[in-house]
Amino acid sequence: MNKSFFLTGTDTDVGKTFVACALLQAWRANGLRAVGYKPIAAGAESIGDDGGALCNEDALRLQAASAAGFSIARINPLCLPEAIAPHIAAERASITIDMHTLVAGFESLRAETERVVVEGAGGFLVPLDDDADMSTLARQLGLPVILVVGLRLGCLNHALLTAQCIAACGLPFAGWIGNVLDANMPCLEENVSSLRQRLIAPCLGIVPRLASSADAVSYLQPALASLDY
Repeated sequence: MNKSFFLTGTDTDVGKTFVACALLQAWRANGLRAVGYKPIAAGAESIGDDGGALCNEDALRLQAASAAGFSIARINPLCLPEAIAPHIAAERASITIDMHTLVAGFESLRAETERVVVEGAGGFLVPLDDDADMSTLARQLGLPVILVVGLRLGCLNHALLTAQCIAACGLPFAGWIGNVLDANMPCLEENVSSLRQRLIAPCLGIVPRLASSADAVSYLQPALASLDY
């Protein structure tokens, strides 16, 4: 049975891709066919010496952590050139974000795997067009949400506000993962304790400042059983 999750963050650059890759590597190490899905990515560069197709770095990292056989176009169907807010990047590139296409892309991956991690772009309410935002896509997919909390000054407010948005959408809040962005953050343990007390979802792990997602697997392994509900 496929069990998929929507991975969001308290902000941009909080380690969503880092955590997504660690989850994929952990599941694959347990013998599961797992794939990452980055429906929308903003920020791309040409790959290959001949100035070939534009690819997003995070999408390539997800592909490397996923089971073999999935093209980058399937993992990241919408790659916007500029590393700016998706709705602005799409408008500047004269691209319309089609929710039906993004949902269909997810469904095709789910049909071929046992786990899909859908990584959002930016935070949970980042706009996608005049009417929709990232939470709109999360609701259409109807998946349990995992929240990556970037542990740095301001994380308490960002995490609690995001948790309220997840609840308002009526989506299951599967849990949160703390990712240490600032190893010298004052009162780090006290902040983590506050999050454990105030967030209604379980803590799935606290990941210290690490060099690679492979190093983070051991910190998330205990969480896998709770995600397999």
